[in-house]
Amino acid sequence: MKKIFNTLLILSILFAFILLFNPNSVQAAALDDIEISTNKDTVNPGDTVTLMITFGKPLGAYTFDIAYDNNLLEYVETDGGTPNDNGTRVRVVFYDSTGGTNPKESMSITFKAKEGIITSNPTDLAVTAEGLANPDASENYDDITTALEKNIVVEPRYEDYKFDLSYTGGPIVNVEKEMVLSLTSAMGKNYDHARIILDATTPDGGNVQLKGTDEAQTEYDLIDSGWGDPSGYAIGGQNVNKVLNLRGTFDKVGEYKLTFKLIDRDSSDAIIAENTFTVTVTDTETIPPEEETPENEAEGTIEEENTTNTTEENLPTQLPKTGMNLYIPIAVIVIAVVSTSLYMIMKKKNR
Repeated sequence: MKKIFNTLLILSILFAFILLFNPNSVQAAALDDIEISTNKDTVNPGDTVTLMITFGKPLGAYTFDIAYDNNLLEYVETDGGTPNDNGTRVRVVFYDSTGGTNPKESMSITFKAKEGIITSNPTDLAVTAEGLANPDASENYDDITTALEKNIVVEPRYEDYKFDLSYTGGPIVNVEKEMVLSLTSAMGKNYDHARIILDATTPDGGNVQLKGTDEAQTEYDLIDSGWGDPSGYAIGGQNVNKVLNLRGTFDKVGEYKLTFKLIDRDSSDAIIAENTFTVTVTDTETIPPEEETPENEAEGTIEEENTTNTTEENLPTQLPKTGMNLYIPIAVIVIAVVSTSLYMIMKKKNR
């Protein structure tokens, strides 16, 4: 037994010396300088994001696995090896067939964000590796079993929130005015605790009240306390269109500036959106003036009427008759008879 033990000890020492002094022996080491990064931290639907893996030293062989969320991303291409995508993970394999003259110091992989995403989605690109070796394969490196992770956010292209204030006719002093406030966005960023507040600038000595009632018939004074629960409410997504029916009362004639703000309660009341509206208050109802015809146009009309009347007066009241009048031949006959009678009488006297 002792002889066998001594033999094993001698062989172990001999093998250790071979490994220690053979320059071509394979040794294991940690690849401590490896780094991962992306060209952007946020990616929108249809856009690409590229993950860069920098090794820290040349490698002649490697196999990298990059895991991704296929609900948010789809694989596009790889630079630095032969890829194989199984739908949730891309395996990239590289081996320097030249024997060490064409190693790689980095590789990259590109993904595209899927269409139809309507919320913000934090996600990770997770990298593991095996089969790592230096250019001539004389040195191996430890497998990377604990994933290196790079966090990105996949989210839609958000559009700003916008306020709009509408009402019919001009507000009258001390008369309650019905108004409609709308908050819209075709694609609004999601907030868990948003809130609407109001700042008002009034004429000297003027006061304004702007109140509204929610679905639960709870009344809010926007100037004193804002709209809704003090802790805020959730808002965001496609086609946001929040409509608030308000009642405004203004106690002095003049201009009032109403500034509506959407704030984020989770970010120290940071302003998400802000719009200012100028409201002009009068002491009587404003009625648009009737359109009047200018004097020169009126005179021109009168002249046209006079010209027309003159023309009508100059027209004959009866059309001239055509053909022979019956009284003319009768008169000629009478004259002829009378003339003949007078001639005969005068002739008798002369005898």
